[in-house]
Amino acid sequence: MRVLLRAIYPYIYMLLFLTIPFDNYVRALPNILLIALLALFPFVLNRKDLFKIRKGPAIVFLLFLLYLLLNSLFFERIAEDIVVIKKIALAFGLAILYIPVEDSRKIGMAIIFSSLAAIVFSVIKIIVIINISEDIALGYSREVIEALLIDRLYLGLLSILSILVSVRSMSKEYHPNNQYHLINIIVNILFVFLMVSKIAIIILAAVFILRMLYSRYKLAKVLAIAVSGICIAVLVVAYSNLKQDGNAAENGDRMESSFLQNTVTWELRTTVWRCATEVANSEGLLLDGLGIKKTKELLVACYDETIEGNWKRNRYMAMEYNSHNQFMDTYLSFGLFALILFIGFLAVTFLKNIRHYFSMAMLVGMIGYLMVENVFHRQIGAYYIGFMLIVLLSSNFINGNNEQKEG
Repeated sequence: MRVLLRAIYPYIYMLLFLTIPFDNYVRALPNILLIALLALFPFVLNRKDLFKIRKGPAIVFLLFLLYLLLNSLFFERIAEDIVVIKKIALAFGLAILYIPVEDSRKIGMAIIFSSLAAIVFSVIKIIVIINISEDIALGYSREVIEALLIDRLYLGLLSILSILVSVRSMSKEYHPNNQYHLINIIVNILFVFLMVSKIAIIILAAVFILRMLYSRYKLAKVLAIAVSGICIAVLVVAYSNLKQDGNAAENGDRMESSFLQNTVTWELRTTVWRCATEVANSEGLLLDGLGIKKTKELLVACYDETIEGNWKRNRYMAMEYNSHNQFMDTYLSFGLFALILFIGFLAVTFLKNIRHYFSMAMLVGMIGYLMVENVFHRQIGAYYIGFMLIVLLSSNFINGNNEQKEG
């Protein structure tokens, strides 16, 4: 019976990741599959499986999770904080539940096929919209955004995960599967540009430059360093310009540009980041945090006080936009020690995985999305961060047949 359960277990895990993008259509199925994995886990776990987990990063993340729970209990905020804490626990739990899985290829293929399915679903809906509409602006029109299977930011994240899995799965020597992985990479890159996911495009550029740093050729490494310097300079200038544009836009109250204001994500983020910074400065050094509820209330109050355009101010207050930065959210909601533990986890993970390109690319992608989104405020965010934790914490994924090491 144990052998049979161990054979079935990876397919349940695979089905879970296949169904995540379709959560709106099969909402109960991912929860059912999670319950099944939890129920089977004690029966399929062997003692040797415990050696697959990278203990240093896992221990630090567990301490981070326990601190959040104790912090909320001690300051009597558990009722309001538990929603986010459960999502963080879900991400970590996915990495732990993965331990008995012997073959990482099954989970990798689940990511690839779910990404392709989401792309096909979205493209078909976009084609239908184009056929019935006279004027469509790809990437920014309301119809195109709503046609996407899931939120554009997370669809971009799924495409990045799919690309990285295919890159890892391609062997250096000729193999018939290489052509399929190459096709998958091209399809996902084209789709990222089709839906104009700026965050995904930036992270794709970052992991490409990172790949050059892991090259055996010195020229490629020098070129990567030079390109990185240029990109950093461009980003600094672009951020300065965006900040100025955001300040100028505060006085705008034009209804005809309302959807544009809502979909230009950098403009939204510069506004909420500014308010998050103001809240942090006004509250002083936060050792214990404000809690999820009070953080939201203070951000909304900031929108009310600082945004001059009526439409924009009302929109931000109605939507109760969060800080769109997981580091800032962790600091505001749970305090300085929580932030130190979270950054400590990333630092330990970096040191443990620095010799492996695939793991480092995954870490770069994770940090990129943590900087622009409160990923633990969304169930789908917790799922995909969970997959990233699987890669970073499990030796199954790290010991791929084409891993590139330093030197």
